Amino acid sequence: MAFFQPKSAAATAKTTQKHTVDPALQPWVEKYRPKTIDDVSAQEHTVAVLRKTLTSTNLPHMLFYGPPGTGKTSTILALSRQLFGPDNFRNRVLELNASDERGISIVREKIKNFARQTPRAQAVASDGKEYPCPPYKIIILDEADSMTQDAQGALRRIMETYARITRFCLVCNYVTRIIEPLASRCSKFRFAPLDSKSSASRLVYIADAEHVKVENPVIDTLISTSSGDLRRAITYLQSASRLSTSTSPPTPITPTDIQEIAGVVPDSVVNGFAAVLGIDIEDSMVVDEPKGTQKGFDPIQKKVKALMREGYSAAQLLSQLHDLIVLHPTLNARQKSKSALVLAEADKALCDGADEELWILEVATRVHKVVS
Repeated sequence: MAFFQPKSAAATAKTTQKHTVDPALQPWVEKYRPKTIDDVSAQEHTVAVLRKTLTSTNLPHMLFYGPPGTGKTSTILALSRQLFGPDNFRNRVLELNASDERGISIVREKIKNFARQTPRAQAVASDGKEYPCPPYKIIILDEADSMTQDAQGALRRIMETYARITRFCLVCNYVTRIIEPLASRCSKFRFAPLDSKSSASRLVYIADAEHVKVENPVIDTLISTSSGDLRRAITYLQSASRLSTSTSPPTPITPTDIQEIAGVVPDSVVNGFAAVLGIDIEDSMVVDEPKGTQKGFDPIQKKVKALMREGYSAAQLLSQLHDLIVLHPTLNARQKSKSALVLAEADKALCDGADEELWILEVATRVHKVVS
C-alpha cells in the first residue's frame, strides 16, 4: 500500500519562491497598488462607506462601476486584505476576470462551488495583527459587464442562496450592461475619473519612491494623455523612466517623451495642422509653421502628406483636432458643430477601414471651408 510522502522543506521553499516576485521587476501599477482603502485616491464617498464596514463587518453585495484606472479592483482587494488578513485572504477571496471566464458553466461550477463552502475558522494571523475576519467569503467578478445574459441570470440565484456565507463584488466599466435584477441586489458605488490634483500627488509620490526626477510639465502631460486613468499614467511614467535611464548619462524626461510613449500626436504638430486649416492659433503654440503660412488646397495637401509620412495615427490626430476645435475660444457654435459632423463622418469611415490619408485630406478641406 502506497502512502503519500510529505513535501520536503526544499520543495516547500521552491513553491513559496515561485509566487515571490522581486519588487524591482514588478510593474509599478502592481508595486504601488493601494494596500488599504485609505490609500485609494480621490474616491472619498466610497472609501468613507467601506471604512465603516471594517468596524461593523456587515458587507452587502456590491457593484463598483466607472472608467478604467479609477481604483475599482484595487479598492475591493485592499478591503478584502483588511478584512481577512494575509493568511485567510487566499481561502476567503475568489477573484475572477469575467472577460476571460464569462460563460454560464463558470457560474454553475467554479463560482457556485466556492460560494457554497462554509468559511474556515479564523486562524491567528502570522503577522501578529488582528483582523475582523467576518464569517463570510468574498467573490470578486472583474469585468462583470462582459458576462453573458445567461451567466448573469444564473448568478442572481446563487447570490440569494448563499448570501449568508458569501458576498459578491461586481466590478465593471458600463453599469448598463448589468441586468437589472442583478444590479438591484447590490449596493452601487460609482468611481469617478481621478481629478488632476489626486493624480498628480500619486504620480509625484511614485516618482520620489523610484528616485525619478520629473518636472511639473511632465506630470501635467501624464495626466492629460491618460484622461483620468491613473493606471495608464503610472505605466507611461515607468516606460519614460526606463527610456531615460537607457542612456549614459540618463537623460531628463520631457513632455514630448510622454506623448511619444502614449501614442498621441505632439501638440505642436496638431497646432501646426490646425493653423494650415485656417484656425487661429497663438504663435507660441506653433513651432513648425512659419508665420503667414499660405492657406488653400495645395498647402493642406502638402501638410497631410507630411503627417502621413510621419506615421501618426489618423484616428488619434482627428480626436485631438476635435478637442482643439470644440474648445477653441474664437470659433462660433455653428463652425464647431459643422466641424464635429465632419469629424464624426471621418471617424465612422476609418472604423470601416477607409483610407487614412484620403479621409484626413477630406476632413482638412471641409474644416478649412467651415472656418474660413
